[in-house]
Amino acid sequence: MPAVGGDTLFANMSEAYERLPDTLKEKIAGKTAVHDIARVFAGRLNKTADQLRETYPVMEHPVVRTHPKTGASVLYVNYAFTSHIKGMDEAESEELLQTLYRTASDPEIQCRFRWKAGSLAFWDNRACQHFASSDYFPQVRKMERVTIAGDRPYFRAA
Repeated sequence: MPAVGGDTLFANMSEAYERLPDTLKEKIAGKTAVHDIARVFAGRLNKTADQLRETYPVMEHPVVRTHPKTGASVLYVNYAFTSHIKGMDEAESEELLQTLYRTASDPEIQCRFRWKAGSLAFWDNRACQHFASSDYFPQVRKMERVTIAGDRPYFRAA
């Protein structure tokens, strides 16, 4: 562990959705977002976008998904993976996504996890986003991560 930093911030994306103005909720209702891991991770993993997409193809998910256990509406876009919203002009899609991305940065819906040797964290990718704070350079942090295969995101018809 680095001597300082390296925290992970978790954002409650159900709460993020609930805090949106009703007019914005109406605008994103039923919309589909395109998610592409190559957008951010191709360069970091030293692969071409096409190489990465062979293993992790571009996916489409609802902008607002329904949590399968709680039934809550959850904002389901993130800066790392979401490239655009289908059926929208590129500029309009980008402006809308930037607004939605900012919701995850609200400290009132976040939990900051400070890692220590032996720490263990569980989170539900269906309902939250996580952001690893990279504030410890040139030190490093090493950890193991296990991801459980989940369900396919869906939205509940209004």
